[in-house]
Amino acid sequence: MSEKPAPLPMLEKRRIEAAMIKNIYDVLVERHGVDEAKEVISQAVIQSSVEQGKEFAEQYRDNGGEGAPGLLDYAALSDLWEMGGALKKDMLVKTDERLEYNMTYCAYADMYKDMGLADIGHLLSCNRDGTFCQGYNPKMKLVRTQTLMEGAPYCDFRYSIETKSTS
Repeated sequence: MSEKPAPLPMLEKRRIEAAMIKNIYDVLVERHGVDEAKEVISQAVIQSSVEQGKEFAEQYRDNGGEGAPGLLDYAALSDLWEMGGALKKDMLVKTDERLEYNMTYCAYADMYKDMGLADIGHLLSCNRDGTFCQGYNPKMKLVRTQTLMEGAPYCDFRYSIETKSTS
């Protein structure tokens, strides 16, 4: 039986995706204009993000997790996005009900800028953060009012999870 390969850092995955998306974006802009190109890219990335969330939830169950994964399970995944120092954050709250932190450095923003994609970097990465939850655990919610990608001094990630039924 062959060994499972080491996970590719998410920054590298996003770099590979962005190289292809850049060409698609350029063609869309040429044929349909900037607004439509951004809308198409946004919708495609959202769809991909929800699907990826579902894949991670399935991996959670395949590894013995029961029910839907929670915020602490989600927090444990952060190594994939942070590999190689790609992200730096100040953790504020880490419980079953709340996960709150400020992202103070984002190599994804630097990468998109270097690739000439600064104007759509938020669509390629930031757009994924909340929609990933839809596939991973629909009871998870993200509130974020600012991002480094769009010029803020930090990203304010405020995740919560509905833990009690509302019946």
